Amino acid sequence: MTRHIRHAGLFCALLLVALLVNAARVQVLRADAYESSPANRRDAIARYQQPRGDILVGGRPVTGSRDTREHLRYERTYLDGPLYAPVTGFASQEYGTTLLEHTEDDLLSGTAPVLAPLPLWNEFTRSRNAGGKVMTTIDPAAQRAAYEGLRSRKGAVAAVEPSTGRILALVSVPSYDPGLLSGNGRTAREAWAGLNADPDRPMLNRAVQRTYPPGSTFKVVTAAAALDAGTVGELDEPTDSPDPYTLPGTTTRLTNGSRGCADASLREAFIHSCNTVFARLGVTTGVARMRATAENFGFNRSDLRIPFPVARSTFDTSVDRAQLALSSIGQYNTRATPLQMAMVAAAVAGGGQVREPYLVERTTRAGGGTVSAAGSRPVRRAMHPATAMRLRELMRGVVEDGTGTKAAIPGAVVGGKTGTAQHGLGNSGTPYAWFISWAQHEEDMEPKVAVAVVVEDAAANRREISGGGTAAPIARAVMEAVLKP
Repeated sequence: MTRHIRHAGLFCALLLVALLVNAARVQVLRADAYESSPANRRDAIARYQQPRGDILVGGRPVTGSRDTREHLRYERTYLDGPLYAPVTGFASQEYGTTLLEHTEDDLLSGTAPVLAPLPLWNEFTRSRNAGGKVMTTIDPAAQRAAYEGLRSRKGAVAAVEPSTGRILALVSVPSYDPGLLSGNGRTAREAWAGLNADPDRPMLNRAVQRTYPPGSTFKVVTAAAALDAGTVGELDEPTDSPDPYTLPGTTTRLTNGSRGCADASLREAFIHSCNTVFARLGVTTGVARMRATAENFGFNRSDLRIPFPVARSTFDTSVDRAQLALSSIGQYNTRATPLQMAMVAAAVAGGGQVREPYLVERTTRAGGGTVSAAGSRPVRRAMHPATAMRLRELMRGVVEDGTGTKAAIPGAVVGGKTGTAQHGLGNSGTPYAWFISWAQHEEDMEPKVAVAVVVEDAAANRREISGGGTAAPIARAVMEAVLKP
């Protein structure tokens, strides 16, 4: 009898060891596989068991959370969703996260280790901290002015503060309501299908995720390269430029949209946007100098994040002299995001220095304690300070006497540059209307805002489309909103 009891006890001990070994295998060796399994809903349930932290604009939350009383309990909500969608992105139970909702997800969801009161505390307690808050640099008045300025027209606006790099406005139209994607039911699935099928691509952030030919706004970069290189000396001396200009090595003749460009000075050519003068200046300056200046402004850079990635703006360096001529007037393969062109205007306004743009001012815990702050940003020189001073003078001339008069603001000093960029096969597409600018109060020591506006589908006769007539009034509204006391 004792022998049978001993055997039974030994068998039970073996079973216990087997259970312990299997438990160790599951919890240690197979933990990652089980955790990542689509059938495991524990993490998703825990993730949505508490409200998500908020994203703030001007100190006011533009996001929230709604209690659904379901397994995935809290859904994301948005205040003025279409207005701020290019900033917040979406946080969906079904489709994940984008933009700030994605880059700041750990903090907003409460999983960031920095939110834990003690190191490894949450690993032992299996608890989750309250989501933190993200305070943006966006100026709500500037954001709304940009959004209402575009109205139903397809396009984008980016505005920055030249002295700091703070992004004051980031608008893309058409937009969408990210709240429609928050849940995991039929409404979210139908909204997702509709948004992805829309040919206007409302979920595309045109301000930072799409590049355009910048057209004549790129002449600011060409002028900076030519002045820095000494290709041109004084603003009012003749440039010995023919009209029309035959592209080097070809029989193709480049013409202008305005008269008086033959042998025009740099000042006259800038005010009247003479293609022939700037194409020739680019060729004379040379591809090496043009490339160096463009890259100093931020072109050809693939690592810019604000904190989400910004599409690479490009200046092609594998070009012949004819292609360089076209590149120098913002055509051929030259491409730029609206944020990049706002940085170009900001460099002129900032005395030749480019400050890294950023969108997050600081992050905090739910109770208000600071987690991180933007601090000082990297600075690089785009051009000599004397060159920036001359370009400010030229850009003021565009607004006071040239093609950008619709951007003028009483009581303020405003500089700008218009652009009308051709695109499509044989330039058959409706031209993009561009305007870049900066502004300051007359009594201020330095500009307070730099803006870039692009309008894709200007509602006008093709011959009447221009940056000065279509995009400049939008830029003016944004600048007024920033300058308003």
